[in-house]
Amino acid sequence: MCVSRVLIAQDGTIYPLETPAEPNAIPLRTGGVENQPSSETWFRQWGDPMARNITAATLTPFFPEAGKANGMAVIVAPGGGFSWLSLKNEGWEVAEALAKQGITAFVLKYRLNPTPEKLDDFSAWMNRPRPTAPVSTDLQNKTATPLPRPSLDNQLQDAEAAYAMIINRAKEWGVDTKRIGMIGFSAGAGLTMHVTLNSKTMKLAFIGPIYGGMGPVEVPKNAPPMFNVIATDDFLFKGQFGVIDSWYKAGIPVEFHLYQNGGHGFGLGNPDRTSNRWFDAFIHWLEVNKF
Repeated sequence: MCVSRVLIAQDGTIYPLETPAEPNAIPLRTGGVENQPSSETWFRQWGDPMARNITAATLTPFFPEAGKANGMAVIVAPGGGFSWLSLKNEGWEVAEALAKQGITAFVLKYRLNPTPEKLDDFSAWMNRPRPTAPVSTDLQNKTATPLPRPSLDNQLQDAEAAYAMIINRAKEWGVDTKRIGMIGFSAGAGLTMHVTLNSKTMKLAFIGPIYGGMGPVEVPKNAPPMFNVIATDDFLFKGQFGVIDSWYKAGIPVEFHLYQNGGHGFGLGNPDRTSNRWFDAFIHWLEVNKF
């Protein structure tokens, strides 16, 4: 897919963006989003195109050059707090890099939670003050407990539909159904983990949660090997190693890269950060494990 570049200040300001063409996007037909008054719109932040108010999930394939496909496939889930998707930085660019390695990649554009219709209102909503962790405070007993996490039913259905489509068209697309993995970034890492812990239909060969939550989880017996990446200056790290410890204690292969710096949302990497070459390590991990 070709997306034209526009010279815009590389800052956190949100700019309007005309909806780009996505000629290769395949509708997943998983339904819409309840209580969604707005249609899908796009914006640009940090120079990257992003989409919000997504109500129709799609899957966009990125194929290796003719004769270079190795049969492996990877579902790529961009992040954005389940309220927008960083489709270029954490989707298209990653899929293109995978395709160059002979891996057939599929960018999952999953449904999102509703956000304000007008861009100015959305920008104000994005910049609102928020607590470091969602809590509910009991003033009488002076306690604070985590609020219930939002449902990921829509996103799980979208991921399962994407996986099913790849299985159904595996012969056409040259995919080995035993070598389908999934990687995700930030919220996409959360979706990758949610799929791993809850899906009854997806049998992933491996997962790669990239700068996702690090809390402990209950690991299913059939959980796949995991490649995990985060930087110490990422606000999601918080000195936690819970998910790594969970995988290790379950006796399932896990590789963990904790980088000195990189922040959050670095995609394939930012120059002059130690996290810049995580993708090379990921490809090496895939090769060593014969995926």
